[in-house]
Amino acid sequence: MISQLRVSLYRAAHGRTGDKGDRSNISVIAWHPALYPLLVEQVTPEAVAAQFRHRAPADVQRYLLPRLAAMNIVLDGVLDGGVNDALNLDTHGKSLSFLLLDMAIEVPASLAHLLAGPAES
Repeated sequence: MISQLRVSLYRAAHGRTGDKGDRSNISVIAWHPALYPLLVEQVTPEAVAAQFRHRAPADVQRYLLPRLAAMNIVLDGVLDGGVNDALNLDTHGKSLSFLLLDMAIEVPASLAHLLAGPAES
């Protein structure tokens, strides 16, 4: 049996966020190419929709960029109408990448040396 670690996604990847209207784009970039297959397997549109369930996305699309060990996640309907319509403090959705990077993933212990940051307790 292969030992698994349960860690926050930010240990395996970093991200950037952009917006256009009521659509948020979140890039997820693996810290190391060897971690990318885990991201593809676990950071699915369904898993992202579950992570953002309180924002009730209308749609979640994922675009894989294997040569960059990255993916682009597009969430529709999560910015309360967008910059010109939203009353929330983060109308651009810049903090949404942090919400996604807080998602838990499973990493084989054999890849633990590739994870960023301190071990979680």
